[in-house]
Amino acid sequence: MIRNAIQRFMYGRYGNDQLNVFLIGTYLVLYLLFLLTRFEILYWVCCVLIVFSLFRLLSRNLPRRREENARFLKLAGPTIQWLRLRRTIARDKEHRYFKCPNCGQQLRVPRGKGKITVTCRGCGASFQEKS
Repeated sequence: MIRNAIQRFMYGRYGNDQLNVFLIGTYLVLYLLFLLTRFEILYWVCCVLIVFSLFRLLSRNLPRRREENARFLKLAGPTIQWLRLRRTIARDKEHRYFKCPNCGQQLRVPRGKGKITVTCRGCGASFQEKS
């Protein structure tokens, strides 16, 4: 019953996206910092962040919110991709990751095969690496 009411209320509204997640995360970090330091300016920055996040969440101007999120992803995209790659490398114990010296593409090879010749799929360059 409550779930249906919330679904009806949110129908046609923008909802959550990566920019909102970032804004809420920043809000939480700054609020914890405010609790530790008691700098009043942090409190007001937190208020602005949470109000802006709620405004975006409940907005009916979908194209504008998508444009904002696309700009955020364009700006933060390389950092997000780098963090995802680091997480993947840390979890993947069966492979080693190398960067092609010619084009910079990330390459994955099996671990424990000794010295092998790696051929880049992007540019076709070959180089030797120890896996």
